[in-house]
Amino acid sequence: MTTIPRDTRDRPAAGGRTALPPSLEIPTPPRRRRLGGRLRVLVAAAVTLVFVAPIYLMLVNAFKPQDRILDNPVSLPWPPTLENLTQALSRPDNLIPLGLRNSLIVAVVSVVLIVPLGSAFSFYISRKSGKVKAAILVALSAGLMVPPQVTLLPTIKILTWIGLDHTYPGLILSNLGGGYLSFAVFVYVGFMRSVPDEIIQAARLDGATGLRIWWQIVLPLVRPATATVAIFLTLWIWNDFLNPLFILGPLQGQTITTGLYLTIGQYSVDYGQLFGIMFLAGALPVIGYLTVQKQFVAGLTSGATK
Repeated sequence: MTTIPRDTRDRPAAGGRTALPPSLEIPTPPRRRRLGGRLRVLVAAAVTLVFVAPIYLMLVNAFKPQDRILDNPVSLPWPPTLENLTQALSRPDNLIPLGLRNSLIVAVVSVVLIVPLGSAFSFYISRKSGKVKAAILVALSAGLMVPPQVTLLPTIKILTWIGLDHTYPGLILSNLGGGYLSFAVFVYVGFMRSVPDEIIQAARLDGATGLRIWWQIVLPLVRPATATVAIFLTLWIWNDFLNPLFILGPLQGQTITTGLYLTIGQYSVDYGQLFGIMFLAGALPVIGYLTVQKQFVAGLTSGATK
């Protein structure tokens, strides 16, 4: 006599209960689904509020006088005033013009040097074998994992040894190493993997050198990566506080971030002028982002669709 095996769906599940087939499973009640959706919306709104609140306070208080800021810092600036901005721009120490100029020079020169160095080195790495590429990327990952505060003192000692301490070239040189260059290399390597080898080989057969292939063929193909690297590095260098403070020093000059620190008094703070300087300091990065946002979005979404 042939024994008919029992259906596996009739076997008792964990805990002694009989497991139901997928067609007979009890669906989640609509009320529970609505509660879960509302909870996710509340969590998302709370996280958004945490990030938006500082920007809101900066915007509304940049156009309010000191007494109204102290009375109610979250109120809308009505009627608005430009007194904070005019006072910040007319300071006798020229903190805003000098700070914006120094930050712009340091950020632009650093990015202009990092982009070709990072893209050229990434092109070299992308053409190497798997083990060589992995070893180089592991070594570069230390620049992203090691906090910049750890390498600040050795960097200052090296700059002092070569005679570039308390100078803007020394600050720019310090930006070329560490996490900035590592970030650029990692971004470019990911993009250059999508460049077909047939294009490179065809260019080599036509007699093009590696430098010409990188400059005239590869670099235009990874333009979204260049925009992504340029935007992120510009923002990071623009917002950097420790390197300008310790490498330049208070007597050499200041960037806009260290200039903000100088506006805070020991016993009192002019919040109106402080928020006005913060507004002016954030205006240039926003304008720069709006200028290249198309390439930036293309760089973030590249490879998501075919």
